[in-house]
Amino acid sequence: MSISLERRYADRLEEFSARHSFLVDLAMVLALMGCAALGGSLTLPSAEPPDQDMTATVLTGVACLVLLKHRTHPRTAVVVAGGCTVAAVALGYLVTPLLLAPVMAALYWLATLTDRRTTRLYGVITTLAVILAAVFTDSMDHLSLLLRTIGPFFWLMLPLAAGNMTRLRRAYLHAVQARAEHAERTREEEARLRVTEERMRIARELHDVVAHHMALANAQAGTAAHLALTHPEQTQKILTDLTGTTSSALRELKAALGLLRQNDQHDADPGSTALEPAPGLARLPELVAACESAGLEVTVTTEGEPQPLSPGVDLTAFRIVQEALTNVTKHATAEAARVRLAYTGSRLLITVTDDGTGKPEAEAPQGRGFGVMGMRERAHSIGGHLCAGPRPQGGFEVATALPLQPSPLPAEGTTP
Repeated sequence: MSISLERRYADRLEEFSARHSFLVDLAMVLALMGCAALGGSLTLPSAEPPDQDMTATVLTGVACLVLLKHRTHPRTAVVVAGGCTVAAVALGYLVTPLLLAPVMAALYWLATLTDRRTTRLYGVITTLAVILAAVFTDSMDHLSLLLRTIGPFFWLMLPLAAGNMTRLRRAYLHAVQARAEHAERTREEEARLRVTEERMRIARELHDVVAHHMALANAQAGTAAHLALTHPEQTQKILTDLTGTTSSALRELKAALGLLRQNDQHDADPGSTALEPAPGLARLPELVAACESAGLEVTVTTEGEPQPLSPGVDLTAFRIVQEALTNVTKHATAEAARVRLAYTGSRLLITVTDDGTGKPEAEAPQGRGFGVMGMRERAHSIGGHLCAGPRPQGGFEVATALPLQPSPLPAEGTTP
């Protein structure tokens, strides 16, 4: 408790000193003049005081007045105050803390405002000069050499140590403030990054749901219109499938929007209906049937022993197959597509190919390339990779390799 109060008062004192610097410096100079004047009047009992009273007054006055510039010229203040003090000691004045007060104040501000090397250099030179003056002055012949040496050394080292402690404390507080500001900026950047990532994830989900079902609905409606007069029974079946497609689209949109509104499961409405589970490869037959109702024949082959997938990988695999078949329906004049699932070791290889002749999405006009981009982002988000492009023998191919369990993103500069 006492330490915190001391820090609080010290901070307030520094704030007041920075706001009213000239008044503080002037008060300090007047106080130091009084100390130096009193110190100049002190002598040893067995020694006679020096006769140069006016000289001592001028020297101590100059040593104190130069401290008014200690904030901008700390080295000059030390040199002038130290020179005046050495001259006063050489004239025979007794070396006391009161007489040394101006140079002690100059050394303190030097240690506070400059670097350690400068403090050492000026501090050592000033201390040696004062000690030599004290050793060879006649006013201190009654004292032993040890007392004439250790006294000035102690009193001049004290402000240097205090100034160094003040400078280190200020540097520490500055470093703490800088770390706090950096942590605040980092938190803000991380929050913006999380918002951006969540926005991209939502955009991918909505794109996959809307683009897939709307493309199928459009294809089914076009096929039904084409067969309405010649094949009424087949038209009826397609219209029934169209109803299922739109219903599925509404359910998935409701689930996506429900996740957006449900910030916390504890805040969820107890009476609300449970959200539909995320789709996975188990719904692949449903997807194939929907594509076939739109006039696209889809063949699915599985190689290797099927392995259990994590929910994230299962959803990613389904969305990639869904988007690839949607692109075939929208952008290729193909009548058939092939989906190949291969379980090899710890990875799942998915290949979706067609033999169409239309432009794939990657070559479609600007604004229609978000499907392939979204598939790549999905694969990369779980530690996989995806390639998409036209085949040499015709058609288009989407190939992706996904880990059976999601892994962290590869480091920058490495290949997945």
